[in-house]
Amino acid sequence: MRYAQILSTGRYVPQKMLDNAYFDRILGREVDEWLVKNVGIKTRHVMADDEATSDLAAYAGRQALTRAGLTPDDIDLVIVATDTPDYLSPATAVVVQHKLGLPPTVGAFDMNCACAGWVSAADTGARFIMTDRQINRVLVIGAYGMSRFIDYTDHKTCTLFADGAGAVVLGAADKPGFLAGARRTFGEHFNGLGIFAGGTVQSKEDPGINDGVPRVQFVKRFPPTFNAENWPPLIYETVSRAGLTVDDVDFYVMTQLNVNTIKEIMGIIGQPLEKTHWIMDKWGYTGSACVPMALDDALEQGRGPKPGDLVLFIASGGGISMACSVWRWG
Repeated sequence: MRYAQILSTGRYVPQKMLDNAYFDRILGREVDEWLVKNVGIKTRHVMADDEATSDLAAYAGRQALTRAGLTPDDIDLVIVATDTPDYLSPATAVVVQHKLGLPPTVGAFDMNCACAGWVSAADTGARFIMTDRQINRVLVIGAYGMSRFIDYTDHKTCTLFADGAGAVVLGAADKPGFLAGARRTFGEHFNGLGIFAGGTVQSKEDPGINDGVPRVQFVKRFPPTFNAENWPPLIYETVSRAGLTVDDVDFYVMTQLNVNTIKEIMGIIGQPLEKTHWIMDKWGYTGSACVPMALDDALEQGRGPKPGDLVLFIASGGGISMACSVWRWG
């Protein structure tokens, strides 16, 4: 049997910070109190003019490599989870491969499951290790450069989204790390949230879907209780696949869009808030990067999982895509 474990983590938070007062000024309306109460966001970071998604990913990936005591030549596969790529084509992962100096023997591809991307990519990387003896170490990066697609006159989106990257190195091991994973897709909501430009759809009948301007937008309203209704069943299914219960899990890391949702989910599954961690208050919503960034931050603060602990990741994103996985740490 071959197993996959998380060997190290890394993250990158851009230097430029925008607080809620900034949006009070540019929007001409007070948003600070509402954001803190209803979402939990106080500040967020955005990348510099000379940075791109691949730069964020490379920073986080390099840190994860260093912490694992590895060199670029030790990596067999790199997966970049993003829905804000450098280009429509080629894949951002190949740019990251170049910037990190990874060898040409490395496979590299992007995964776009919107904000569920990194959880899906880590699951995929683990399965590569477990089924292919030529792949022993996988660099999995979630990277988000949504500031490039923000309309700063749209108060529904501009106050939420931010930039950042989070990474892990997965490695082959002689004891289980990755235990189980499960996914959900609710494609009827594909036209709820996204960047609806740049692809093959040129819709004259529904200009709200694609008016030619590449910007993130809420087109149709998501059911407000969607995550509360669908995350718990997915969590229960995933832990069951691993032969566990929710009480067995020591640490939960969830999509970092809304602190109230995290608190609600923990209450529904009967778990104390001490078992989770959030970062949206200081870094805003970083989409496909938010779960590994929260994991890395928790570890840095001494609140993260310890060797032998069980960790559950769950994320959802536009589409709607959902992914959940359970790992044994260390």
